[in-house]
Amino acid sequence: MGRIIQVGMADLKLAKAPDKLITAGLGSCIGICIYDRSLKLGCLAHIMLPSSQNAKNNQNRAKFADSAIELVLEEMEKQGARRSRLLAKIAGGAQMFKFSGESDIMKIGQRNAVAVEENLEKHKISLVAKDVGGNYGRTITFAPESGELLIRTIGHGERII
Repeated sequence: MGRIIQVGMADLKLAKAPDKLITAGLGSCIGICIYDRSLKLGCLAHIMLPSSQNAKNNQNRAKFADSAIELVLEEMEKQGARRSRLLAKIAGGAQMFKFSGESDIMKIGQRNAVAVEENLEKHKISLVAKDVGGNYGRTITFAPESGELLIRTIGHGERII
């Protein structure tokens, strides 16, 4: 059957099939699933912010898109994964609140999604599926065995990407 491994905010965990990874409460945050199909090894990172570069406290590498992806790659390679085989799926990046004005600084979900995609591209990791944006939260469950990402929402149903 396998275990269900909980991933918190600003956290990341690895799992090998038949175990699964789950994270709840993805609003503007992004869940990044990177996996090696041949090893049936996957990692889920729950990132909160786009970049560690300007953060006063950037000690938690899992909190930021740039440093979380680097950390995921390091941890997966320790388990025998090869970058050339890695694939990614992402979900989240919602605009949970309405703000007056058009300032991009408040569009954290959108900024997170862009940062994740740019960092995946930088590391030559293929993004094979995504479910980002909107104004609703998501809970995701990732199965390294199949590469399926189950996305559950309130009011928008569930789907697998």
